[in-house]
Amino acid sequence: MRIGAHYLGDGLCEFTVWAPLQTEVSVQITSPEPRTIPLRAYEAGYWRTIESGIAPNSRYGYLINGQVFPDPASRYQPDGVHEPSAVVDLDFKWSDRDWQGIPLESMIFYELHVGTFTPEGTFAAIIPRLPELKELGINAIELMPLSQVSGDGTEGKNVAYRNWGYDGVYPYSVQNSFGTPQELQQLVNACHQHGIAVVLDVVYNHLGPEGCYHGQFGPYFTEAYRTAWGNAINMDDAHSLGVRRHFIESALYWLREFHIDALRLDAVQAIYDFGAKHFLWELADEVAALSQELQRSLYLIAESDLNDPRLIRPVEQGGYNLNAQWSDDFHHSLHSLLTGERSGYYSDFGTCADLAKAYEHTFVYDWKFSEFRQRCHGVPCDDRPMHQFVVCIQNHDQVGNQPFGQRLGQLISFERVKLGAAAMLLSPYLPLIFMGEEYGETAPFTYFISHGDPDLVQAVREGRKREFREFHVQSDPPDAAAIDTFLQCKLDWSLRDQGNHQILLNWYRQLIQLRQTHPVLRTRDRECIQAIADDDNKTVVVRRWSKSRQQTGELVFAMNFNSEPVTLALPIRGKAAKYLDSAHETWAGPGTQTPSILSPKQTLTLAPSSVVLYEQE
Repeated sequence: MRIGAHYLGDGLCEFTVWAPLQTEVSVQITSPEPRTIPLRAYEAGYWRTIESGIAPNSRYGYLINGQVFPDPASRYQPDGVHEPSAVVDLDFKWSDRDWQGIPLESMIFYELHVGTFTPEGTFAAIIPRLPELKELGINAIELMPLSQVSGDGTEGKNVAYRNWGYDGVYPYSVQNSFGTPQELQQLVNACHQHGIAVVLDVVYNHLGPEGCYHGQFGPYFTEAYRTAWGNAINMDDAHSLGVRRHFIESALYWLREFHIDALRLDAVQAIYDFGAKHFLWELADEVAALSQELQRSLYLIAESDLNDPRLIRPVEQGGYNLNAQWSDDFHHSLHSLLTGERSGYYSDFGTCADLAKAYEHTFVYDWKFSEFRQRCHGVPCDDRPMHQFVVCIQNHDQVGNQPFGQRLGQLISFERVKLGAAAMLLSPYLPLIFMGEEYGETAPFTYFISHGDPDLVQAVREGRKREFREFHVQSDPPDAAAIDTFLQCKLDWSLRDQGNHQILLNWYRQLIQLRQTHPVLRTRDRECIQAIADDDNKTVVVRRWSKSRQQTGELVFAMNFNSEPVTLALPIRGKAAKYLDSAHETWAGPGTQTPSILSPKQTLTLAPSSVVLYEQE
């Protein structure tokens, strides 16, 4: 059954809700004309009715034990998490019939938060920016979670519901401060017209603490497992079938009704399921079936800190058959080299050997002892292709985990920012760029909330302080509930045309174009990469080549993480021509000493904090 309120047209609306432990359920229309409609019980705990005289935007809730609650599968909460749900007409005139999507191995992700990406903070305001993203080379935007979050509604919609999105309560809804469901459809349609795929970040490991009425309808939570957010979602206990369907139908809803191309699954390590068929396996099966039905590629990308390739292995190899997963080890290895940071989880990283291993083997921790965790962590993933892993040098978490939300450009020099960008974009993995990273945005990205419950607000404040103690930060983080904390996070688009910001933008554009067009950089084979670390000189040299008989050349790039010049010889067998040098004056560098043509065994001198790329004949 289609869960929630499904508008059928001509005033007909189908209401379906899962409430397995109830003996009586009614839908109560609160506006425009109040009335109460009994629902009929069906098998497996579902209640349903089809009613006439229901117009789009009608407000409703479910009457259970004398109280009215919003729909757990609400499509839209125009007045916030505590108020009635709205009937939504999703009939939309799509113009993307010929859209075939972007192959996973070619994706370049651009993560953005709708509320801070533009001054307006809306879906509609993103559309005029799409040509600039396309021109940069972006072919997939990743939207941070959209589910309705709590707020008191007194400060104007654009700030009353400020939140990162991971406190969402309704996994089918669209946050009202961003726009309507129809405006999200318009955004996706416009993205496809520009050749840009859309990835949606969804949270199926917990529900927000404020405005969550799911427990009134059924056993959505279990006391068998605890997460950082409280009792776990009930994926394997009694009555879990209805809970699993609730979240699987949510995923299919976004893919089918909004033409979303891929879902990023938040923190899957917190989805506890010890049944024979894990929820993620079942979800992958359902999405694969929908992909075949729609005749277009749909992808599931997991965020996980487990370093476990089971997520992306085929079912016949004991896996869940997801399409890709994040790899934090690449980020942590690179970040610690660029910044010198060694607190918190960065204490496990800091050597060039770590980064070299991340290039070749993806996971640095592959059943290796972790000092931070005080246990062995991860397993090898060399059996999985490199295009199944997403890497970054910045994202919402890594920037937000800084004491004051500082971006990389506020932590390191301009030369090292260029070095980090090249390290990521020249890698064989799928790169993710965090909004504004490409031009060195200076606005912070700190954690912000707008909860209406003062006790919850205080709990968040105290929790943030505890988190920062792990990184040995003595001062308090910015107040997550303050409006200014949110407003300061909005991007300043004017920077793109100024000084080093424009130079950095051109650097990203050049690297992305090279990545998309050069045959060697389009290769994702594990046997076609070699990384050589020299921790004494703080250098990493990476060789990449192609197995194709038509492409016999090699690319070699050398990265100097030292604050001093370093002299070395590249592992080339024939003459090599220089492609890029971040120290060149073109890129506002200090000046290059590397030769245009390099011969075997010839040494070159790398400028401090620089990268040079050569192509060997």
